[in-house]
Amino acid sequence: MEAIDLFSIITIAFLGSFGHCIGMCGGIVIAYSSTKVQTGWNKATQSVAHLLYSLGRVATYALLGALFGYLGGVATFSSEANGTLLLIAGAAMILAGLSLAGKVKFLTVIEHSFSKNAWYQRNFKRLLHSQSLFSFFVLGMLNGLLPCGFVYFFAITAASTADPLYGALVMAIFGLSTIPALFSLGFFVGKFSQGGFRAVMTKAAAIAVVAYGIYTIYGGYEYFVDPSKTLLDCHE
Repeated sequence: MEAIDLFSIITIAFLGSFGHCIGMCGGIVIAYSSTKVQTGWNKATQSVAHLLYSLGRVATYALLGALFGYLGGVATFSSEANGTLLLIAGAAMILAGLSLAGKVKFLTVIEHSFSKNAWYQRNFKRLLHSQSLFSFFVLGMLNGLLPCGFVYFFAITAASTADPLYGALVMAIFGLSTIPALFSLGFFVGKFSQGGFRAVMTKAAAIAVVAYGIYTIYGGYEYFVDPSKTLLDCHE
């Protein structure tokens, strides 16, 4: 996998986590921080709890990445198909960036609320009232299934690798890069959920997402001008 891809994924995920992710998942973090984290716990125990939650999300993302990477390898037949996939992913990233900047309503349209599902609500409530540390990890895995525009786009990126290992790596890096913001929110509830800091990070994320979208579209264009190019060439 090219260094620019890794840098872009980390940058977008990190910046986006202080903007979009806090807006999407901040309520869940606040809910479990207020309900599951006991006032008598020391900082070390609280840190382990928040870290387990985040690692649970990363585990789900990695599994999804492996799945999409596998499906991408199975479904890829031609250079044109590879290029089309990247063109779609790039266009979606540009729309996501414009959505973060408040120019279009794109992310809100595709992020349908899976959280209203009866199965999800039942298991969420059960885990929310469990006091075991392992329940934080399972809760994170469960919340990793929530619809999210960023997850969708990096899943497409994972599919474009045409490899389960690279797909899992893409999604794992994405998840790990979102930990600082949501981990901090667990300790400082509400600190990053509003105000100028979040606005600045959201704008920075929007610029990074649009830039990565343009780069992805260029990568798709290369498949049309060089038919011998394969997806594996991008990740050697």
